[in-house]
Amino acid sequence: MKWKSLLLVGIVIFSFSEVNAEPFEPFSFPSMMSALSIATPLEFCGEPVPLEVQEVRERIEKELLLSLWHRPQVILWLKRSRRYMPHIEEVLRSQGMPDDLKYIAIAESALRPHARSRKGAVGFWQFMSYTGRQYDLIINRRIDERRNIFASTRAAIRYLSDLYDTFGSWALAAAAYNMGEEGLNAEIVEQGVNNYYQLYLPLETQRYIFRILAIKLILEDPAKYGFYLAEEDYYPPLSFERVSVQCYKETPIRIIAQAAQTHFKVIKDLNPEIRGHYLPEGEHAILIPKEGSENFKARYRDILRHWTSNQKEQTYLVREGDHLTSIAERFDVPLASLIIWNRLNPKAPIHPGDRLIIYPKKLMPLTIDKVENGNNDNSVKNN
Repeated sequence: MKWKSLLLVGIVIFSFSEVNAEPFEPFSFPSMMSALSIATPLEFCGEPVPLEVQEVRERIEKELLLSLWHRPQVILWLKRSRRYMPHIEEVLRSQGMPDDLKYIAIAESALRPHARSRKGAVGFWQFMSYTGRQYDLIINRRIDERRNIFASTRAAIRYLSDLYDTFGSWALAAAAYNMGEEGLNAEIVEQGVNNYYQLYLPLETQRYIFRILAIKLILEDPAKYGFYLAEEDYYPPLSFERVSVQCYKETPIRIIAQAAQTHFKVIKDLNPEIRGHYLPEGEHAILIPKEGSENFKARYRDILRHWTSNQKEQTYLVREGDHLTSIAERFDVPLASLIIWNRLNPKAPIHPGDRLIIYPKKLMPLTIDKVENGNNDNSVKNN
């Protein structure tokens, strides 16, 4: 009886959709078997992939099938590629590096700036903090350049170049990028083999080059695999102006946003390496929308002066029995603001003797419409 009931429900839903909804758009995907027809020769960074070896062909077919099974993810790869790939390709060209290395960024992060692995690798190229710092990335609580496409790409290409110098093969360099050069070197010594396709490596690394190759095959000829994107379907390339911002003390990002005549979220999205709500003291290269770049420095100077002169924070000394909620209620300020002002972890306890900065509730942030274009002498008014 149960299966009959389910069948009846299915018939009703189908009939309802036929009457009340637009008909489904017909679609057709290439057969899975046709997708496995790989044009030879296949290369990675100019190095031949030995498809004549049955085990090698099986491994590439497996990764190709797994990628094609997850079609929504492939669509996102394609759509994001126009946003980030032009920069990666330009850096590779300028350094005389193989173009195929760009597919590593997709394999690592699917081109997501905030991607994080279970092991703690972060960003477009999935750097561990130790390795990232070795290649001059700033990584701390306030700035994490692993999330910056420009800085992280320069670092990743330097790292891959060093790995190639060590192993003499781009396949081995990519494998070392995945599992670490010491681990790979140990396996080469132990097994007496220095060919990626003949090495027995950790399972993730055994799949790694083949996953990159599957991505390469799909992105080089998406129509062959049933992906038909029009030009307007792709996400547009990054558009911005780079400006230098001098912070004489910790400065709220909202001030940068106001000076750029945009919103906090836009500045955070253009500069994903900035952690939290404040820029630390010092000079910073910040990306802002092109339309907000004219007279940016003058607006920033005026807004910063206004913010500095109107800061009237007080310091509260935490007492026995205090907690964040009670302190926020006592001063009639939002709990979230109290956490942001003091860079607190809401899950971490506060202790007697801790000092908290509290701003009066009446000192609300300036809004963008308070800033007038081209009027640098009196462009900021008090609330």
